[in-house]
Amino acid sequence: MRELVYYVAVSLDGYIADPRGGYDPFLIGGDHSRVVFDEYADALPGHVLDALGITPPRSRFDTVLMGWNTLTPALDAGIGSPYPHLRQIVASRRARTVSPDLAVTSEPLDLVRELKQEDGLDIWLCGGGALAGSLLPEIDRLVLKRHPLVFGAGIPLFDGVAFDARRFAPDSRREFASGVIVEEYARTRPE
Repeated sequence: MRELVYYVAVSLDGYIADPRGGYDPFLIGGDHSRVVFDEYADALPGHVLDALGITPPRSRFDTVLMGWNTLTPALDAGIGSPYPHLRQIVASRRARTVSPDLAVTSEPLDLVRELKQEDGLDIWLCGGGALAGSLLPEIDRLVLKRHPLVFGAGIPLFDGVAFDARRFAPDSRREFASGVIVEEYARTRPE
């Protein structure tokens, strides 16, 4: 069965973006980038893949789910379809006009449950924190690129979650000279 994978950069204090939604302080270069380019190239935007001459491997993800605020920086840059190699779905509480390459849902939890029943590769939860909070019951795996910085405030990894303790078991941890640590966790299932 397909899994919902929350693959995201995060600060030491648990933020995926600054208070304005910016993520510029996250390290782009460094020895940790091999993980990004070798293992998670499906999660690179189309314009980045093109600039680097990389063909998306289509080996990890075939679908991306993102919140409206996660899509907005791409739209502001004139990129209406940031991941053209993936099935792109935007979660929004309001009706939105988007590129024909994107679908919009106001019911992401129900949609994820449907997507998981389909054949295919895993589903990448791209962000943001409020969407991740609403999808916590369906997140199967966390892949956190923990960067050696503190925002102090911003968009949390999970936002708007009423107390709902979910256990995830550590699966792997890789430390890089850049200071970035890539941590993977699998959701534990009740016995």
